[in-house]
Amino acid sequence: MLKIIGIPRSTYYYQKNYRVEEKKVSEGRPAPGYSFKEDGQKVSDEQIKEFLLEEIAGDGYNYGYRKLTKVLRRKYNLKINKKKVYRICKELGILRPQRKKKVSHPRKLARNRIINSSNKLWEADIKYGHVEGEDRFFFVMSIIDVYDRSIVDYHMGLSCTGSDVNLALQRALFKRQLFDKLEKPVIRTDNGPQFISHT
Repeated sequence: MLKIIGIPRSTYYYQKNYRVEEKKVSEGRPAPGYSFKEDGQKVSDEQIKEFLLEEIAGDGYNYGYRKLTKVLRRKYNLKINKKKVYRICKELGILRPQRKKKVSHPRKLARNRIINSSNKLWEADIKYGHVEGEDRFFFVMSIIDVYDRSIVDYHMGLSCTGSDVNLALQRALFKRQLFDKLEKPVIRTDNGPQFISHT
C-alpha cells in the first residue's frame, strides 16, 4: 500500500490519531501481611504490631524504627527488614520525629553596606595557582580593602589553613594600626573551610 501511494515506510505511522491511554501506575507487589520467624513459622502483621506496641510501652518508648527492627530480630527471631518496620510504625503512628541537624556554623548572607572610608569593610578570598614543572598547586589568600581596592595583606603557600588566615588577618590589622583599636573592619568571606573553622 505504501509503495502504491509512494510514502517511505520510515515516515509512516500506523496510528496517526491515537488516544493516549491513562497510564496505570504500578504500586508494586502488595504487602503479604506476614513475616517469617527464623524457624519458618509465619507471624502476621497484626501480631508484629502488638510486639511493637509492647516494646514502645516498655523500654523501647524512645526507639526509632531501626532500633525496633533489631529488637524484633533479636527478641522475637523475626526475619524482617527496616523498611517493613518503618511502614508498620507509620501505620501505627509511632514513628519518632526526625532529629534536626545542628549546624555549628550557620550560613550567613552578607549585608550590603555603604562604605565611605578605608578600613570599614575587608574581603578575603582564596585563589589557586599551578606550580610550573610540578604536579601541584599553591594557595593565595588575599585580604582586600573594599574602599580603596588595595591588598592589605596576603598568604601564599602550598597549604592554607585557618591558622594561616588568622596570621594574615593579624598582620593586616597591625599594618593598618587597628590591632588595639576598639572599632575593627567588617570582614566578608565565603563559607570556605578555612573561614568557618574554629581558628
